[in-house]
Amino acid sequence: MSAPFGVYVHVPFCAARCDYCAFATWTDRDELMEAYAEACASELRRAVRDEGLPRATSVYVGGGTPSRLPAHLLAQVLAAVVTDGDAEVTAECNPEDATAERFACWRDAGVNRVSFGVQSMVPHVLQSLGRRHGTTQVARAVELAGAAGFESVNVDLIVGAATETDADVEDSLEAVLGLEPRPAHVSAYGLTVEPGTPLARDPARHPDDDVIASHYARVDAALAAAGYRWYEVSNWAVPGHECRHNTLYWAQGDYRGIGCAAHSHRGRRRWWNIRTPERYIEAVRARRPATAADEVLTDDQSAFEGLALALRTSVGVPATAVPDDPDLEGLVERRGDRAVLTVRGRLLANEVTVRLGVPSNLVP
Repeated sequence: MSAPFGVYVHVPFCAARCDYCAFATWTDRDELMEAYAEACASELRRAVRDEGLPRATSVYVGGGTPSRLPAHLLAQVLAAVVTDGDAEVTAECNPEDATAERFACWRDAGVNRVSFGVQSMVPHVLQSLGRRHGTTQVARAVELAGAAGFESVNVDLIVGAATETDADVEDSLEAVLGLEPRPAHVSAYGLTVEPGTPLARDPARHPDDDVIASHYARVDAALAAAGYRWYEVSNWAVPGHECRHNTLYWAQGDYRGIGCAAHSHRGRRRWWNIRTPERYIEAVRARRPATAADEVLTDDQSAFEGLALALRTSVGVPATAVPDDPDLEGLVERRGDRAVLTVRGRLLANEVTVRLGVPSNLVP
């Protein structure tokens, strides 16, 4: 088995921007798609040649909306990735973009996992989130993915919209679990207010922490009862269908980001690319580095970051990293020499993180 190494490809194009989104995405740059795909492929080829990239064990195409990009252009980018032959290759897809033709092209290009941005299966919640698809499109998209041979399908959900009730969450989960074929992986994120977004400017629609906690508990209980196992705060999977690429992130693995605003990590160094697609394309065409800035972590910083990431997972952290603090009662469960968050602890993971101590054996 190759040592885990990931490649992330950022696709910044969207048909419309959701009210809660603060990612590097644009709705008025579609004319750049062909040049952007060419630039991404060029950056990949140069990274393989000049940086000695290992063969990728996982590839993740995110955005933005990867399914906004014509399928043949996505295939062009993926053709420049050197994988180990058994790589997990994920592409995100909006339900309204799903077609048999697109999925056939993706499969030929090596994609073997699809992640659908569903967010909810309740119409009025979708409307409040600014989503463009309906529930029938979700069912059709998952059906097409199954017919195309994708055995690992993820559904993304968001909980905490101002109009969403506990009953809405339960109805949404029932609908997701009733999809054919049933998704092997479900992600559920609490709605967050990002500065500068339309959601941030509308306090009446800001999520309530107690409501999100209630919704999260319902998600966890329903998925556990249906045979899914939580393995990271916001992720559940049928055993064997955990996302290898995201697990790489949580384990502080190395990865190379491709495209505008994409982040990379190797060893103690992190760097990120130019944010706008025009400037990114220009830099690659001129054979200049697409890097905007970088940072190098100290040993202590890296060790603490590793604990903070591991704490969010079912693997947990060394028990010696968690102090005997009465404020942590009910938030952490000690299992032998490991400490793992309880359901309540997952909701307060940041509170536990700030109390972590780095055991001396974890610092080189």
